[in-house]
Amino acid sequence: MKRSLLVWAAGSLLVLATACTHDHEELPPPAIKNVQLKQNDKLGSILTDVNGKTLYFFSSDANGQSACSGGCATTWPVFYVDAPDLSDGLAAADFSTITRTDGKQQTTYKGWPLYYYSKDTLAGDIKGEAFGGKWFTAKPDYSVMLAYTQLIGNDTKHYTSKYVEGDEVVPYLTDAYGRTLYAYTNDRFNKNLFTKQDFSNNAAWPIDTLGQVQGVPSLFNSADFSKIDVFGKTQLTYRGWPLYYFGSDSAKRGNTRGVSFPKPGIWPIVNQNSTPAVP
Repeated sequence: MKRSLLVWAAGSLLVLATACTHDHEELPPPAIKNVQLKQNDKLGSILTDVNGKTLYFFSSDANGQSACSGGCATTWPVFYVDAPDLSDGLAAADFSTITRTDGKQQTTYKGWPLYYYSKDTLAGDIKGEAFGGKWFTAKPDYSVMLAYTQLIGNDTKHYTSKYVEGDEVVPYLTDAYGRTLYAYTNDRFNKNLFTKQDFSNNAAWPIDTLGQVQGVPSLFNSADFSKIDVFGKTQLTYRGWPLYYFGSDSAKRGNTRGVSFPKPGIWPIVNQNSTPAVP
């Protein structure tokens, strides 16, 4: 009797062990996200691919279309995944796909097409950061970004950085989604002299109500950004210049119509070369 019980017990244990092993073998391996957030010692949280290779923005892509082709695309290969599977901290609504002029598809983040840098050989390399003043590591926490395009006014004319008619590729600050930010020449250091108390003119030049400055492109000093109170609302400032959108830009990324309204230079763009506002 005892021998039978021992045989039965041993057989039961073997069946259980086999079943557990079988169940364990059928469990799928944990999915590896094809768009990840990684921590970088210099830049903080950055976007990478499934292998930890760094992804980048190009400042000339402010309008949401890729301006990098030919040899540029060899140095800065396109990043594309058919269905982004995202790390925690990333929102699916911020990702989309564009079709490039060469017919290839490219993944975008907050409207910025994403690229690799060919000289990044190891996971975590950021050798492309600030390259040429136009390439920046893709990050989820940018409060502002740097665009680098031709200024086209509300009158459809081309303008230079001196606000005279002409062709010139000009750097300028945008928000994280590529929408142009402007200063008002009559403002003073951290003083908004345009917006009315009832905000009746805010639709024409909406204030940038970003409450907190987080990441900025590495060409900029975060200490140059601050915020002021404007009749109970918060407005972002840069080097003392209160920052605005232009209503007629229609919240469309890449538009710079405000540079000519009501005449050129009254509402300039701002960039790393802007002088501080006067008190």
